[in-house]
Amino acid sequence: MEPSSEPSPPVTTATFPAAGEGHESHPSTTSSSLFPLFPLAASTSSAPTAESQWLSNPSFSFDASSLNIPSTTTSSLPTPLSPSSDDDAPPAPAPAKYELVPSETDSDEERGSRRKERGRRKRRREKDRYDGAAESRKAGVRAWAGSETKPVKDYYVDAKGDHDNLAFGSLYRRFGSSHIDLDSDLDGLDNKVRAGGRYYSAKNAVSERNKGFKHLKLSKGDTSAMLAEDFVPLDAQSLSVKRTTVEQELEESWEDEILRRTREFNKMSRERPNNEKVWLAFAQFQDKVASTQPQKAARLQTTERKISILEKAVELNPDNEELLLCLLKSYGERDSTENLLGKWEQVLTKHPDSCKLWKQYLLLCQGEFSRFKVSEIRKSYVYAVQALSAACTKLCRQVNENMDPKSPSSSLAQLELGLVDIFVNLCRFEWQTGHRELATGLFQAQMEFSLFSPPLYLTTSSKQRLFEHFWNSGGARIGEDGALGWSAWLAKDEESRQNLVAQENSQEIETGGWSGWFDPSVGNTDTNESVEPLTDGNDAEDLDAEDTPAQDDVESLLKKLGIDVDAESNSEVKDAETWNRWATMELSRDNEQWLPLHEKSGIGSLDSGDAPSGEDNDQLSRVILFEDVAEFLFSLSSEEARFSLICQFIDFYGGKISRWTSTNSSSWLDRILSLEMISDDILEDLSAVSDIVNKNQDSYSCKLESLLGSMHDLSQRPGLVKFLRNAILLLLDVFPRNHVLEEAILVTTEMYTAQENSSSTANTSRALAKNLLKKDRQDFLLCGIYGRTEAMHGNIEQARKIFDMALLSTEATAEDLRKKVPILYLWYAEMEITVSTSRNNSDSMHRAIYILSCLGSNVKYAPFIGPISRPQVLRARQGFKEQIRSLRPAFASGGIKEESVALICSASLFESMTSGYSSGLEVIEDMLCSNSSHNSEFEDLWVYYIKLLQKNLNQLSLSRVWPSISLGMHKYPYNPKSYSAMLILSYLYSVSNNLRLTLDKCSQRDPSIITLLFALSFEWHKAGSDNRIHSLFERALADDKLQKSVLLWRCYLAYEAEKACNASAARRVFFRAIHACPWSKRLWLDGFQKLSSVLTLKELSDLQEVMRDKELNIRTDIYEILLQDETDT
Repeated sequence: MEPSSEPSPPVTTATFPAAGEGHESHPSTTSSSLFPLFPLAASTSSAPTAESQWLSNPSFSFDASSLNIPSTTTSSLPTPLSPSSDDDAPPAPAPAKYELVPSETDSDEERGSRRKERGRRKRRREKDRYDGAAESRKAGVRAWAGSETKPVKDYYVDAKGDHDNLAFGSLYRRFGSSHIDLDSDLDGLDNKVRAGGRYYSAKNAVSERNKGFKHLKLSKGDTSAMLAEDFVPLDAQSLSVKRTTVEQELEESWEDEILRRTREFNKMSRERPNNEKVWLAFAQFQDKVASTQPQKAARLQTTERKISILEKAVELNPDNEELLLCLLKSYGERDSTENLLGKWEQVLTKHPDSCKLWKQYLLLCQGEFSRFKVSEIRKSYVYAVQALSAACTKLCRQVNENMDPKSPSSSLAQLELGLVDIFVNLCRFEWQTGHRELATGLFQAQMEFSLFSPPLYLTTSSKQRLFEHFWNSGGARIGEDGALGWSAWLAKDEESRQNLVAQENSQEIETGGWSGWFDPSVGNTDTNESVEPLTDGNDAEDLDAEDTPAQDDVESLLKKLGIDVDAESNSEVKDAETWNRWATMELSRDNEQWLPLHEKSGIGSLDSGDAPSGEDNDQLSRVILFEDVAEFLFSLSSEEARFSLICQFIDFYGGKISRWTSTNSSSWLDRILSLEMISDDILEDLSAVSDIVNKNQDSYSCKLESLLGSMHDLSQRPGLVKFLRNAILLLLDVFPRNHVLEEAILVTTEMYTAQENSSSTANTSRALAKNLLKKDRQDFLLCGIYGRTEAMHGNIEQARKIFDMALLSTEATAEDLRKKVPILYLWYAEMEITVSTSRNNSDSMHRAIYILSCLGSNVKYAPFIGPISRPQVLRARQGFKEQIRSLRPAFASGGIKEESVALICSASLFESMTSGYSSGLEVIEDMLCSNSSHNSEFEDLWVYYIKLLQKNLNQLSLSRVWPSISLGMHKYPYNPKSYSAMLILSYLYSVSNNLRLTLDKCSQRDPSIITLLFALSFEWHKAGSDNRIHSLFERALADDKLQKSVLLWRCYLAYEAEKACNASAARRVFFRAIHACPWSKRLWLDGFQKLSSVLTLKELSDLQEVMRDKELNIRTDIYEILLQDETDT
């Protein structure tokens, strides 16, 4: 490019106030011009010398104080000067010229001359275009550089200035205004300023980030200046003139901040050595320091400093789990996997009773792809269960020696709850690796062993020998038809044995201790040997041993996964669709084969000498022996742990059960982290959000559940609902009068009947409820559940009769049962409100007010006659206030119970119907703000508040309810109801960007799969950008815990493969997913189903071999699919 023919004046513009309408005229008899670009006045005829003559211009001797420049900036500039004559007008642009296109035989000289001519024409057009810029770009500028306009004076005062000069550091070479800067013209004309670049250039940014530089912070004072000439003062002496002041504050540099904060942390750690928050903040500050260090060696040195800080903290606080976890995480940043696992084992040896440490250790072992094998992880679970079980036994022995064994201490209950959580995690692990019969067998064995043990005082070894006899006898286990429970089976077996002895008149006398009964049918010792797992006859493929360098991240992942992309395929499969069919068949068999078979169920001919066939091998692998479950058995003494085991068992198999624990508990966090599909309770809240988003538009076709499948599609699992129904019926004997289990059994019975015969659903559940009531007629909560079931089927009158009968019979019940009466009142009132809303019936609303008034007035219930009077309403309101006031001490101590929550909800509902919804919400808000506890009962109160809020969104403002929603989001960040309410409110009363910012803040504060699901649901229904969705996935995967979420990876893979339709990205995500979560068989099969057209046949074949190497349970051989193809053809 040729240099410009016109120089660029290095001028920096500063803004000055206008000089008024007519400023003084200065003599124009100068010997030189300030800007040589501009034509001089008529009297200036001398040319500049070799040295620069611009400093001799008289303008630099001009006294700027002589100008009468007022302080206000409201004066306008004089109108631009017009040319004095037509001769001074800018020339019109020349007409366009057209030339013939030269031929290819032109000489080089001709082509060069044409290029020069085109360059000259281009510069001429630019000059003509910029001559007219004065009218289009800056109307207040009198003249521009390069124009032919002749100003009267060589300079003038610029009142407005050009703000672009601040951004670009100098004037544009074509837009040089014909003026000077009265104060800083020397700096403006300095070439060094322009050579330094813009203020945001890389050079200046490096200086800005210099850790040794101090920053100057400028802050304005009062900007509202009141001038004396703006008004007529009453008293000149009392006039206070406010002036604008600029305060300067010198901030510390980054190095100064490091020194200061390190000094503060050292002081706090010495003064409060037992405060874990001080040590954790100190360690977190080291992470902040390391994030500013680009050198790897410096970051490693900071990590070493962080480890030394945490080691000192652990030395002073050896039993603090948070400090230990932080220290072990820091070891992971420095040490190799082998050394890290060694340090974990040392810590667990010193703290074998820490459930939190065991959970993190097991999660770490599961995520190590290079070391992962199902058998190895199973051994780790054995160590964890046995260590925690021994700690529970020791603590239980101490409790029995010191206090009543029927009321174990809270520490024992918490330890047993943690043990139950780890056991359930083991069952989830076995289920997700494909060993579903073993997962079901573990649940059956543990529930029989801990819930139905015989009332005998036995040692642990004797109890296990007795249970081995039950397990190997072939008797029905929990969930199976004819199951009685271990204790009842033992009594029945003992009775039958005594009858047999009496019939044979045997007089044998037993000697020694109990060693179990002898069963002749189990005498064949070869049986156990024949049940050992058999190896598959197919040999693994020989992989190429050469290690070629990875070309990209996908190839490096394939190397980590043990797949050699350079080796040739030896598989007989010639079509990718065959692998897709194999994956579908594998999923189908997983859904069908989940119940273990008994050893005596007639599987093949085990006693014969013939080798078992392939079909018999499959059946034998589904037999769960006592040796498979013996190492995981433990006893439970606390009611909380026993009930938690039952609830998690029902939830594991897809039963409908009320929330049994707080969403802040470790049980809930383990549950949502281990999800492979979206559970029904979360899906319900996601659907509520999608309904609001799609209210005025068509339903969005791509939904999360359509991409991932249903969590518990019971139609694909034959016998599962019946299994659940049988189990819950048996568990009611362990927890009688438990309305959670009673509601679960009625719902499960309806599900079972709907599968068998949809016409008799109501009759079956009604018959079951009546049978249960015959066993215990004082269980009025069961009456309430029965009444709600009738109302759900439309039998309102029958439901009212049931509720009236239950409320009338409460006076004759025991004192502990009468305390639960508020639950029954609340259910009855909610049923009437539902009827009033659905049928627009005012009578039902009067009934609800009457029912709640009886509870508030604390009077004996009588059937409804008519609407209540105003004094009765006032009396009931006052009664509710007094009862709630009596509950405040329990609220303060956190000892709130379920019936207390029902009373508060009833008072809120009563206020909503009699005084308005805002008054009803205030009742719950007052109780929520008065306590900071996060237990399950307070969360039930919060969930009820959300329910009331969603019913009356149109009658409430955002400012009225948003503070309570924000408080609930901070208290219960893992509750789907919180996100559902927040999303609905924000969508109705705010803009989408504010909602996205709120979701981002929640994910940064409390990262969880719940936050991601709601954010994804909102973006997908709003057709959000791909960049936004990708950022949501990647930010979630940056968290260490969420990286182990199978559901997160499945969502990411489904999005790339089916919605974004990006094959290469889906392939990359799949390999990352199985490397992070190698235990999930469903995740591996997603690759076969969604990427069968993307992956090569060699890669698909190798993936199956890696699955076998990792010991995932594969039920279908690929040759079965090939054989079916040959048969079909």
